[in-house]
Amino acid sequence: MLLSAAVTSRLQHQHESLQDLLKGYNENQLRQRPPSGKWSPFEQVAHLAAYQLVFLQRMKQVEQGNNPLFERYIGDDDPVFLEYRELPLQQLLENLYIQRFIIINYLTALPEAALRNTGRHPKYGEFTLAEWTEFFLLHEGHHLFHLFLLTRELTIAAQ
Repeated sequence: MLLSAAVTSRLQHQHESLQDLLKGYNENQLRQRPPSGKWSPFEQVAHLAAYQLVFLQRMKQVEQGNNPLFERYIGDDDPVFLEYRELPLQQLLENLYIQRFIIINYLTALPEAALRNTGRHPKYGEFTLAEWTEFFLLHEGHHLFHLFLLTRELTIAAQ
């Protein structure tokens, strides 16, 4: 039950789509919240960067084999997210890329037995470490999709 080639590939490359999604927008544009009042494109990126730290910490707990229960993550309550929202975009992206490098190295070096260790989600139940990695990537993909939509809204508003 090693990480599949698809999961490993997405872990290594999915976040790289940020460069394409953000291309052509300045930081002031990216910090604009949509009319709905939900997170701005910049805040989406800050959330992805902050959540990587949470994910790594949680996976280290799962690796220990104690089947920990994790509370639901709420970005607006995370001091790291709040701090990351104040960073310049370039520094935020650098943090995200460095953290991803650490996550990739950590997960791909784990022995197969550790990938079978479990942790519990309050709503979705027990996941193996490998399944948590899939959950992480799908969560990230969800935010990348929203970032795509938000930047399209910026383009339309500028026309």
